[in-house]
Amino acid sequence: MIFRSKANKALDRMEDPRETLDYSYQRQLEMLQKVRRGVADVATSRKRLELQINQLEQQHNKLTEQGRKALQVGREDLARAALERRAGLDSQLNDLRTQYEQLQSEEEKLTLASQRLQAKVDAFRTRKETIKATYTAAEAQTKINEAFSGISEEMGDVGLAIQRAEEKTETMKARAGAIDELLASGALEDFTGPKDDIQAELDRMGATTGVELELERMKAELGQGSAPKQLNQGSAPDAQQQDAPQQAQQQSPQQAPHQAQYPQQPGGGQ
Repeated sequence: MIFRSKANKALDRMEDPRETLDYSYQRQLEMLQKVRRGVADVATSRKRLELQINQLEQQHNKLTEQGRKALQVGREDLARAALERRAGLDSQLNDLRTQYEQLQSEEEKLTLASQRLQAKVDAFRTRKETIKATYTAAEAQTKINEAFSGISEEMGDVGLAIQRAEEKTETMKARAGAIDELLASGALEDFTGPKDDIQAELDRMGATTGVELELERMKAELGQGSAPKQLNQGSAPDAQQQDAPQQAQQQSPQQAPHQAQYPQQPGGGQ
C-alpha cells in the first residue's frame, strides 16, 4: 500500500492531463478503426455469399432448362437426374440465403455501431480540446501568479538575485558616502586634486571654530556659560599678551582687590 501510494503520488506529479486526453482519443480512434474493419469484413463475406448465390441460381436455372429439354426429347431419365441435382442446389441456396441474411443483419448492426461510435469520438474530441485549452490557460495563469508572488521555483533564484543586488547597491552607496566624509574631513587624501596643506588646515580650523561658537551659544541659552565670543582668526597669542598690561593699568584702584576673585556666572560656574 505504501509503495502504491508513493507511486501514485509520483505519477500524479508527472501526469499531464493533456497527454492523457490525447492518448484516450487515440485509443478511441483505434477502436473506431477496428469497428470499421469489422464492418468491411462482414460486408466482404456478404458479397462473397451473394456471388455464390448468384452462381447457384444460374446452375439452378440451367438444370431446370435441361430437365425441360430432356422431357421434350423423351428422355425422362435425364430429366429426373436434372431435377435431382436441382433439388441439391435448392438446399444449398436456402443455406446460403440464410447466411446472407444473417451477415446483412450483422453488417447493419456494425454500421450503426460505427456511426454511434464516430459520433462519440467526435464529441470526445471537442470536449478534449476544450479541456486542454482550459487547462493550458489555468496553468499559464498559475505560473504567472506564482512568478509575481515569488513562490515559483523558477522565479525564486531571480528574487534572491534582486535582493542581493539591492543589498550590494546599498552597501556601495554607504561606502561612497563614508569616503566622501573622510575626504571632506581630511582623513583621506584626494590624490586627483591639488595638494594644499595650508588651505586644508585653515578649513579644518574654520570647522572647529564653528563648532566651538555653536557650543558657547548653546551654553548661553541654557544658562551654563557666557555668550559666544567672536574669534578673530587673524589675531595671534602675542598680541593678546601685549594688550593685557595695558588693560591692567586702565583698571581703577577700587577694582584691584577684587581681581583675585573670579566673577560668578549666572549658571553657578566661575
